[in-house]
Amino acid sequence: MKPSLWSAPDLSLRWWPVFLRNLLVWRKLAVPSLLGNIAEPLMWLVAFGYGMGALVGQVAVPGAAGDARVPYILFLASGSICMSAMNAASFEALYSAFSRMHVQKTWDGIMNAPVTLDNVLMAEMLWAGFKALFTVTAILVVMLALGISHSPKLLLAWPILLGVGIMFSCIALIFNALAKGYDFFTYYFTLFLTPMMFLSGIFFPREQLPPLVRAVTDWLPLTNAVELVRPLFMDQWPQSPLRHALVLVAYTVGAFWVALALTRRRFRA
Repeated sequence: MKPSLWSAPDLSLRWWPVFLRNLLVWRKLAVPSLLGNIAEPLMWLVAFGYGMGALVGQVAVPGAAGDARVPYILFLASGSICMSAMNAASFEALYSAFSRMHVQKTWDGIMNAPVTLDNVLMAEMLWAGFKALFTVTAILVVMLALGISHSPKLLLAWPILLGVGIMFSCIALIFNALAKGYDFFTYYFTLFLTPMMFLSGIFFPREQLPPLVRAVTDWLPLTNAVELVRPLFMDQWPQSPLRHALVLVAYTVGAFWVALALTRRRFRA
């Protein structure tokens, strides 16, 4: 009798060679990959932060030192860094992981060694999280060079952004397991990531939204990431950090479990 698709993950340190394999392959294309990952968020930052920021001026941030007003570019940068982690992890856990799983059959070759599918998926999740961390680190360096923020609390934003990347890689791996081709990922970006990007307080305060919409956005994964990271850019501590952290952990654990079950089903078919 086959074990249940929803049985507990069978994990060990055998995910590490798979992670290392991805690292060695990617190392040959590290520079083009980095440029591709940071070009778009930096264009958003320049176009909206400096361009629109000149028109907007300052933005009131509720809860920040008594609804303090901050420069729009600081408001945008503190949210867009979370968006960059989301996009970098999602692209890696969708297009690259699908290529290794379905097109190149790399996963099948790996599993001829004593490595289980659970460990392969674990490696893909952590690898996408690492790619997200690599991307946001480069963007943070640019932000520091531009003088957008020099808060020492940004050191705490670094592990949070790693967690954000891992969370979105888990969510993306669900769609990776369901996909029949690359075109399927368009639905994920168009119907899930893009609306969330505009509703999570990256470009404008969520207080501008209707009450019902705002109540829904309170539970979006990107919203909770922004609520943790943005105050750190402003040299403040987040409000209700435990709640936001628990939401992120719940999304990560739940999404990984669903992705694992769906991936197991795909390989049994």
